Amino acid sequence: MSVTVRVPAKVNVQLAVGAARPDGFHDLANVFLAVGLYDEVTATPAEELRITCAGPDAGQVPLDRTNLAARAALALAERYGREPAVHLHIAKDIPVAGGMAGGSADGAAALVACDALWGTHASRAELLDICAELGSDVPFSLVGGAALGTGRGEKLTPLEVGGTFHWVFAMAERGLSTPAVFREFDRLAEGRDIPEPVASDDVLDALAKGDADALAAAVTNDLQPAALSLYPELSATLAAGEAAGALTSLVSGSGPTTAFLVRDSASADAVAEALRASGTCRSVRVAAGAVAGATVV
Repeated sequence: MSVTVRVPAKVNVQLAVGAARPDGFHDLANVFLAVGLYDEVTATPAEELRITCAGPDAGQVPLDRTNLAARAALALAERYGREPAVHLHIAKDIPVAGGMAGGSADGAAALVACDALWGTHASRAELLDICAELGSDVPFSLVGGAALGTGRGEKLTPLEVGGTFHWVFAMAERGLSTPAVFREFDRLAEGRDIPEPVASDDVLDALAKGDADALAAAVTNDLQPAALSLYPELSATLAAGEAAGALTSLVSGSGPTTAFLVRDSASADAVAEALRASGTCRSVRVAAGAVAGATVV
């Protein structure tokens, strides 16, 4: 017997970042949108915990207990007093180290898969509690749709989405470390007063109305200057997508994936083609959202 769980990537349509806290984390107002690029995690009984991975960039995925899928299985097993005897296979399609929460998605998917496989019947609240322990983006990967994340991003408020938003994503030649991007944010912010992060009414209103033009005018990412400082070549990718007709462009989360909001699927195909021809990125993907979170298939 095995259980397979499908889990989506995310794009941040707003990422407001507060000043560094004493614990080193930052308070966030993080508006997540789940989009239709998916990893699948399959849980199968085994003698001991084992992780395998296949798909684009699978060689960059750790297969030891630092992997969030492994950590999810260990956390659930410990909570229910059982051995984490499971083989977790990750079929990877979300970009690795791309700012789209691929690792977090795998953690959420493994948690749901192990819960189903082991019959632990953890409540939604328990699963979200474990997700929050694993990482800031993991709870949203479980929930999907659209949500406002506060605190470190782990405290979620579901948001209404009134339509489908079409996106093009350009993958960069190399990855960016999320901690490094936050350190650069702190360096660039030195000596400045950083306001408390709050959700933008314009972003929330545009999501609720399904209005792509209004959302394009409202999206922001406070980590974008830090990502561009560490990876200046991303500016050329952003410019290429906008020149091709995207409504707006932004760095996705901590990067280095760049995201382009477009009006419809035909526009997405045109912008994707232009980005592929631009020579400014490694690969290009098209996806739409919002979509459901981690789901047994």
